[in-house]
Amino acid sequence: MSVPRVAFFTDSFHEVNGVALTSRQFVQFAAQSRYPFFSVHAGPATRHWKEDELETLELAHSPFVLQLERDLRFDLLFYRHHRFLSRKLRDFRPDLVHVTGPSHSGMLGAILAYELKVPLVASWHTNLHEFASRRVEQQLSWVGPQWRRSAVQWTESETLKWTLRFYRFAKLMFAPNPELVEMLAAATGRPSYLMKRGIETDLFSPARRTRTANDEFVIGFVGRLSPEKHVRLFADIERRLRENGILNYRFLIVGDGSERPWLQEHLMQATLPGILSGAALAEAYANMDVFMFPSETDTFGNVVLEAMASSAPVIVSKYGGPKFLVQPGQNGYVAGSFEEFVDAVMDLRSHPHLHAHMAQGARATALRHSWSAVFEQVYARYEEVHPQSRSNSPSPSRNLPLALVP
Repeated sequence: MSVPRVAFFTDSFHEVNGVALTSRQFVQFAAQSRYPFFSVHAGPATRHWKEDELETLELAHSPFVLQLERDLRFDLLFYRHHRFLSRKLRDFRPDLVHVTGPSHSGMLGAILAYELKVPLVASWHTNLHEFASRRVEQQLSWVGPQWRRSAVQWTESETLKWTLRFYRFAKLMFAPNPELVEMLAAATGRPSYLMKRGIETDLFSPARRTRTANDEFVIGFVGRLSPEKHVRLFADIERRLRENGILNYRFLIVGDGSERPWLQEHLMQATLPGILSGAALAEAYANMDVFMFPSETDTFGNVVLEAMASSAPVIVSKYGGPKFLVQPGQNGYVAGSFEEFVDAVMDLRSHPHLHAHMAQGARATALRHSWSAVFEQVYARYEEVHPQSRSNSPSPSRNLPLALVP
């Protein structure tokens, strides 16, 4: 079977987050493989260019944007690009459309897949229902606990219902961890497969370490500093360390977001350099003695894999996707409570031989992941919906989802 012509719509590309990183790597893989690929994403201006088999279309945001987080936006007028994009896609002649979720970009991609009568493929990257419920919980902190709990539960339930409604229109789905694969398959009745993430082990490496003295224990974090990441836990960790008489520690918290001012105010011994990338980010990882990731909503955790590649043992929550990367006792810990987070930090700090063993195990875990293997599997799964010829392409449902009507 020939390689399908893929039109790829992503809600993040230039931003600093896991979806953007995966999207950039996917585009790079297609370009290096010389596969026909049409990449659609938001950018600073509307522009179109082509390099060999790769076409790229960046679409400018309108002034009417909902700012969900500093790196997450929803453009209320993104549909204005429909006619221009439809013309470009018809020239490209895609065999399928792949979207990263129900964003402004993903919704427009789903509409165009319907109009072009090609299969829709969707990958799940973000637990939008948990993202929304954490926002509501923070905004309603002044409300009584019973009312707040009810509002949070309703928000999570309704957001999940509408998210799944979008995914039911896909012929094929991908998710980054086994729990989500199973959930999507059960909720939609559609085939759902694992789409893991890769790592650049040359960039993220213990060789990047620049610290020469070990007079302090560095507890690290990289990611969006927002409520769903549960980053306020670091203040509780610091309080417990000081209660135990431990003062030779430091937090290295890389990233930006709405919680950054709170962390700057409440952490006594912390460095918050903001967003880092490239060699500077790799150096930050390599200078961490442990990587703590308390988020309960991440679906995979690219940053966890980056920390492992840098030989930093990891401590993650038992909720969410990062736990599937951890082999307890070999490369890190899976913590189910605040006390277990504290115990893991204390173990690694107090037992150098255990720390060295887990650092080696973390690096070995990362070396088993490659981006090319991830996307080769994606293309293999495309065969389930890629038509043998354009004449017998499967017809989509006649009922266009109401949620997608502009």
